[in-house]
Amino acid sequence: MQVAKKLIRDSLSHLYCEQEIESISKLIFEKVLGFSRLQVHLNQHETISSANLTQITEIVNRLIQFEPIQYILGETEFYGLPLKVNPAVLIPRPETEELVDWIIHDCSRINPIILDIGTGSGCIPIALAKNLTGATAEGWDISADALKVAEKNAEINQVRVNFICADVLNLNYAERQQKYDIIVSNPPYITPSEQRSMLKNVVDYEPHIALFVPETDPLIFYRIIAEIAINALKPGGKLYFEINEQFGIETVDLLTLKGFKNIILKKDINGKERMIKADWDNPVI
Repeated sequence: MQVAKKLIRDSLSHLYCEQEIESISKLIFEKVLGFSRLQVHLNQHETISSANLTQITEIVNRLIQFEPIQYILGETEFYGLPLKVNPAVLIPRPETEELVDWIIHDCSRINPIILDIGTGSGCIPIALAKNLTGATAEGWDISADALKVAEKNAEINQVRVNFICADVLNLNYAERQQKYDIIVSNPPYITPSEQRSMLKNVVDYEPHIALFVPETDPLIFYRIIAEIAINALKPGGKLYFEINEQFGIETVDLLTLKGFKNIILKKDINGKERMIKADWDNPVI
């Protein structure tokens, strides 16, 4: 195993810091050798087979090309839950875990009905269904390939989520009758001008349809989803967004103009304004 560790460290030292390399190494050994993190530590002086070393070398070669480790291994973890991922879906971020945690601790509704718009891997509705007793969860996405991943993840985590293929930019919500207690979305929000400062592992591998918005209309999804929420939320329902830190005040102003109340702009663990909650108290007439 020491040979493999040295291979990983020497190959990735110019790309990642020591802590990241250690974390990546553990993930690789868990996947290739079937070891838990404790077993990796206890067996670090064991000799691994040439076949396993070849497999590790192949993984490292893909990492050198900036391919995300989560896509290479085909899996990740979100809010303590195992998830399958592939290039059809975004890799869930810690900020989204914070958003989910906020919703879970904020929810006082009994048997809440929840909608996640732009569900991707299904990480948000699956985590909410797993942690909110009696919750009914639904997830929308424009990508049929993403929904296949989401359905598999719901199956793995033994929760029922109703996944629907929907394009929110071309949706007539009046045709639907379902009302929700909570609507949540982590929609596309990155402008093309921000792409230059982004990491290659994101720009080159993650789905652009889930990342980017027009430079001239960066709040397009927030505006449309807010209008859907006006029709789809029950009185007293709540709307939650993950947002672009550059447009926090603008997003608050948008929701205020739409008639939402008690709007809270919240910082993430890194001190960036990345989340919003808003109440809908006006019944639709």
